[in-house]
Amino acid sequence: MLAALTAFGITSVARLITGARALWLGCTPQPVQRLYYANHSSHGDFVLIWASLPQELRRHTRPVAGADYWQKPGIRQFLINRVFNGVLIDRQHSEAQSDPLQPIHAALEQGDSLIFFPEGTRNLGDEPLLAFKSGLFHLASAHPEVELIPVWIANLNRVMPKGRALPLPLLCTLSFGEPLQRLPDDSKHAFLERARLALLALAPKES
Repeated sequence: MLAALTAFGITSVARLITGARALWLGCTPQPVQRLYYANHSSHGDFVLIWASLPQELRRHTRPVAGADYWQKPGIRQFLINRVFNGVLIDRQHSEAQSDPLQPIHAALEQGDSLIFFPEGTRNLGDEPLLAFKSGLFHLASAHPEVELIPVWIANLNRVMPKGRALPLPLLCTLSFGEPLQRLPDDSKHAFLERARLALLALAPKES
């Protein structure tokens, strides 16, 4: 009950603060398995995507997040485990360790949809997108049945800029694009570049 009430409160506050609008430009909100991949500039990015989905889709959509940030005891751990049912990955793994994407593979194999950030970390610089890590390519190759949906998040990093205690009154938009297909002859580089360009194409002109 506490987790359900917290989820309701988070979605309500997220919409109120950001005035978030979901623009379904290349797809519609359907109960099919998807991997929503997005630009990443704020810890609130996945919250806004999650809150923008219809309730029936939220039940089966899980954010992928770094265990090093979210598994610290306290409110973060409660939120990621009990409210968002997040898929946690170890971003500090060494080459000798097992596949860091294994928790994501497991979640996809059991039918979950996911929210994923292919840049791998928050982009706090001037470039609109950092180079994509290889994870998106490996996931698309291993799970061709999952729709890959680019989502551009506009303005969230300006609503709550670093060092500011109160949010600025700016509207956020989330633009959901067309499903991206991995072509049979795609190299890793070619696929990641197409995925990156598909995401950039959704950015507002001023971005």
